Amino acid sequence: QVQLVESGGGLVQAGDSLRLSCAASGRTFSSYAMGWFRQALGKEREFVATISWSGSSTYYANSVKGRFTISRDNAKNTVYLQMNSLKPEDTDVYYCAAKYDRTLYPRRIADEYDYWGQGTQVTVSS
Repeated sequence: QVQLVESGGGLVQAGDSLRLSCAASGRTFSSYAMGWFRQALGKEREFVATISWSGSSTYYANSVKGRFTISRDNAKNTVYLQMNSLKPEDTDVYYCAAKYDRTLYPRRIADEYDYWGQGTQVTVSS
């Protein structure tokens, strides 16, 4: 069992930066691929970024490529999402997710993930 707790969301202006964190419980965090997704009310959950268990492989949605960076610290059981040059269309609830996976395959589908956090709100004003 893995429990995930996101933090770092907030209200910012367009062009600002935020760093989201996702702290995971459990001793096998380093065996999990991690992902960030976002969801607006009434819409489907959208893939944002994913990172492999080792941190050596990352993959991004086209909408955030070049602006967002996913990283992880396995010693701290934490995955991060650095978000730069934020736009109003980045406004959403952001969720982190974990999937037991020792491959380097980029996991972009929400249904592939085993565990989810409760989400953190990011609001970008224009």
